[in-house]
Amino acid sequence: MTRRTELHSKTTLPVGRGILYILVAAVAWGTAGAGAAILYNTSGLGPIAVSFWRFAFGVLLLGAVQLLARRRRPATRQPLRHVVITGLGLVVFQTAYFAAVQYAGLAIATVVTLGSGPILIAVGARLTSDDERLGRGGALTVGLALLGLLLLVGGGGATGGSAPTLGLACAAVSATGYAAVTLLNRRSGPTADPLSTTLGGFTVGLICLFPAALFEGLLPTTGDAGQTVALLAYLGAAPSALAYALFFAGLAVVRATTASVLALAEPLAAAVIAVLWLDERLTVSATAGSILLGVAVVALTLTERRAARTATEPTPTPTLSTTSSR
Repeated sequence: MTRRTELHSKTTLPVGRGILYILVAAVAWGTAGAGAAILYNTSGLGPIAVSFWRFAFGVLLLGAVQLLARRRRPATRQPLRHVVITGLGLVVFQTAYFAAVQYAGLAIATVVTLGSGPILIAVGARLTSDDERLGRGGALTVGLALLGLLLLVGGGGATGGSAPTLGLACAAVSATGYAAVTLLNRRSGPTADPLSTTLGGFTVGLICLFPAALFEGLLPTTGDAGQTVALLAYLGAAPSALAYALFFAGLAVVRATTASVLALAEPLAAAVIAVLWLDERLTVSATAGSILLGVAVVALTLTERRAARTATEPTPTPTLSTTSSR
């Protein structure tokens, strides 16, 4: 029995719902960049402080949900090593990404971080698991998605930030943290409770970020305090607590590389929001990139569901024949 068959036999979450969870998480992540950009401009908070408060509000929300959930069933204890690595990976991923946005600009940070993620994850998954092989068709679809990402994000004519080289380095570090968290939680599969994993990881991240956030400046220095608190609470709720719990749950049944490409719906969602609610217009290249990304997401979704059905089909039992053959 392969690992993929074991994953499906131990969890009741359908693959289609796991894909939906990851897509919802990606859409929620698509709103985080705008919220962080507003905070940078209005509150005086830096990327480390924003990450700290994002973790803090996420811990408060997840802790409350965990207390309510314990009344129905006991909480699943996660291995300390798993929780610590998840927390450190989240710290590296989020903080380095926010720093990349600040130093290199949103377009470059998004393309390098999210574009490198599927490649690092595909290589890591191939080296650590036999059930993560994409094949030629899957590799072509991943390449199509990355091309769509480049056209979508890089086609808007956005300029770089104040320190592009440092921003590129931060984006590469962010992609590494993202890949590590994705691979670790994919390997844990259905044995890990996504709520406990997210709460534990956020708690570790909160502790790690506190000294650096204190040094950078923990409290806002400008802007409206109510708006700042509301934005930080939103960042801790939707694109953090909710999104990561859904993402980790989806990883129980969706291959890591597929999940990383589905997560590219994040910039696609941000583009749709900009067109519908901010009256922005997409360039021709950005429109083409959106179409390519959408096609890649749909293709990988169909491939993942087909692979899941194949993995759960019973293997025919060979029958003995009473006649001889030559």
